[in-house]
Amino acid sequence: MLRLKDKYKKEVIPAMQEKFGYKNKMAVPKVEKVVVNTGLGREIVGKSSDEQKKIYDSVSGDLALITGQYPVLTKAKKAISAFSIREKMLIGAKVTLRGDKMYNFLERLINVALPRTRDFWGISLKAVDKNGNLTIGVKEHIVFPEIVPEKVKKIFGLEITIVTSTKVREQGIELLRLMGFPIKWLKNHRL
Repeated sequence: MLRLKDKYKKEVIPAMQEKFGYKNKMAVPKVEKVVVNTGLGREIVGKSSDEQKKIYDSVSGDLALITGQYPVLTKAKKAISAFSIREKMLIGAKVTLRGDKMYNFLERLINVALPRTRDFWGISLKAVDKNGNLTIGVKEHIVFPEIVPEKVKKIFGLEITIVTSTKVREQGIELLRLMGFPIKWLKNHRL
């Protein structure tokens, strides 16, 4: 089985050149980065600072195991009293992956995590935006093989955004499909 980076070079580039008529292989769209993030707002509201720190550490540790890179904690831009959130309060964690770490993560996402997701029937075409970027949600982070479910204190969801260099939705969908993403096609659906 080809690794994802090798598959891109040996199979995806020639297929994209043939389908869309790229003259140069450097013009073929590619995956530029993957952003993995999660929100903590609901978990930390009303907790003491020690309890909040434990939650931050737990989520950061799990996210670091999944992605292979330690996350950045994100802060609230403004206060929202209805949600008990103050300005500059830590409410999330995110990781931006590029290069080999990105390809390793995508390989585990496609081959292990998505098939292990409960009631998963494929990625909807609606998840791809007009620029060819894919955004999917994973309800439980324990679908990744690095996480031992028995040791997890809190299950949280992830939002995964795959950013491509294409600016056309059709080309982005074809790139992701050729890379192995399980995108489900709808009958009589136009791109």
